[in-house]
Amino acid sequence: MSFAPLHNDTFLRACLGQATDYTPVWLMRQAGRYLPEYCATRARAGSFMGLATNVDFATEVTLQPLERYPLDAAILFSDILTVPDAMGLGLSFQQGEGPKFEQVVRDEAAVAGLAVPDMAKLRYVFDAVTSIRRALGGRVPLIGFSGSPWTLACYMVEGGSSSDYRHVKTLLYARPDLMHRVLAVNADAVAAYLNAQIDAGAQAVMVFDSWGGVLADGAFQDFSLAYTARVLAQLKRTGTDGQVVPRIVFTKGGGLWLGEMTGLACDVLGLDWTMSLGRARAIVSEAACARHARADGSKHAENPVTPVHPVALQGNLDPNVLFAPPEAVRAQARAVLDSFGAPDPAGQTGVGHVFNLGHGISQFTPPEHVAHLVDEVHSYSARQRR
Repeated sequence: MSFAPLHNDTFLRACLGQATDYTPVWLMRQAGRYLPEYCATRARAGSFMGLATNVDFATEVTLQPLERYPLDAAILFSDILTVPDAMGLGLSFQQGEGPKFEQVVRDEAAVAGLAVPDMAKLRYVFDAVTSIRRALGGRVPLIGFSGSPWTLACYMVEGGSSSDYRHVKTLLYARPDLMHRVLAVNADAVAAYLNAQIDAGAQAVMVFDSWGGVLADGAFQDFSLAYTARVLAQLKRTGTDGQVVPRIVFTKGGGLWLGEMTGLACDVLGLDWTMSLGRARAIVSEAACARHARADGSKHAENPVTPVHPVALQGNLDPNVLFAPPEAVRAQARAVLDSFGAPDPAGQTGVGHVFNLGHGISQFTPPEHVAHLVDEVHSYSARQRR
């Protein structure tokens, strides 16, 4: 499988801690309901799943934000719940209610019935990855993604979205053996799913641990972090073109455990808006120095395809900033860049920065405000490097 040469590799370079001319930017949920063209395409598709499972529609909406804004990466249009749907739980989306599963996983029989799904059931996702990569024509890299084992488990046990996570936490505390079984199956399924996306053409992959932050200290390490690590340990390091595929891990509400997360075999740690980027950069830098001090001959530096530890941060503007006037949006973008601090000098590997929101963009966001954000990130970060 061959694709067009990549013209803008700024995002990939930043993910690997390499110097860039400016800070790259993309947005979680950048293809979504805030764009009128997305809403029009979804109406043609008839439903969210009709949109997500149709290769042509998925390709179309993935590229829509890139037609409006000079973003530095595209992200596959899909849903984090495709894996449990392929397990046979029956995913559907009700207007105004969010995702629902026909079957829930709350007892021994349901847990015993779980298995890593046949990836052929998710062929529509992999076909979309290849289609999008070809449609991009090398404009920017394509990110593939999945929900984390814990986040998927939340939906599988709750049966959909939840405000209190009562059912999943009950299972966790009452029958931790069953919860570990669910998470082990999920982790192996997510790893297979992401590897298939890499084979289809994804140039970076991201694990969304959207609900890791709802766990208590201790439970997070045992039921979220450990299984994210299990996913990462199984991922391919290079893509179809032989280039390194960066891994991004985002845990909403995970700033408390950032120090522990620096032990993950990923390249980038995503942060929400509750964490200081400057403090996070210091934590990641300190962890990197400690690893280098322990390393014998700096093996990781000699072998670029060996799994690494985080060398970049992603984030972390509060999405609600985008409701403010353009001048305020630009000021807050500069504040995030200033919080991270001056980039490392060219020719020196350090901690990279990928600008993003601290969570997904709201459907009510004025599209023109996103244009101001992207422009300010690019222009101000370029001035920081002069």
